[in-house]
Amino acid sequence: MMVGVSDDRPPEENPANTADPTTEQAPPQRLRTLLVLAAVVLGLDLLTKTLAVAKLTPGDPVPIIGDFARLSLVRNPGAAFSMATGMTWLLTLVAAAVVIGVVRIGRTLRSLWWAIGLGMVLGGAVGNLGDRLFRAPGPLQGHVVDFVAIGWWPVFNVADSAIVCGAILLVVLTVFGFEPNGTRVGHGKTGASEGSAA
Repeated sequence: MMVGVSDDRPPEENPANTADPTTEQAPPQRLRTLLVLAAVVLGLDLLTKTLAVAKLTPGDPVPIIGDFARLSLVRNPGAAFSMATGMTWLLTLVAAAVVIGVVRIGRTLRSLWWAIGLGMVLGGAVGNLGDRLFRAPGPLQGHVVDFVAIGWWPVFNVADSAIVCGAILLVVLTVFGFEPNGTRVGHGKTGASEGSAA
């Protein structure tokens, strides 16, 4: 019989207990949210444009709320809200670049609000890009279908609305310091360390 010898073993390390807490607390990636929202915007844009082309006649607006809100079919060679009408081919290339850029950002996106904003921009950009690629008068020169007229505002479509609303949301997020990775300027590691020190 041996005296003073213990068979006790040190507890085995549990990999779950040694995981990096910052990794556990990281928000989930939001690429799927971005793509789903973009697909919804694109679907609505295609549906409404198809109905507008089938049911509306150019130059014959349909009043919704008197002369203030109406449906008016317009073929727009320019950008959102009829801007840059003489640069259709350049706008097509810009839209393609926006689509590629948004998808690349989306691969590392962790902020829900950024995913919503970028999803709206992506869906709208793809919607109008499809018009420029596949509608008359030809590839890279296609005219975008616009059909919503409100007051003095230029005629627009669902894609235009999504692009503008998404861009406004992204500007607001940037101004208030919300980052695409789910953190907020001034509320990251510095804020955490101050809380632990207190």
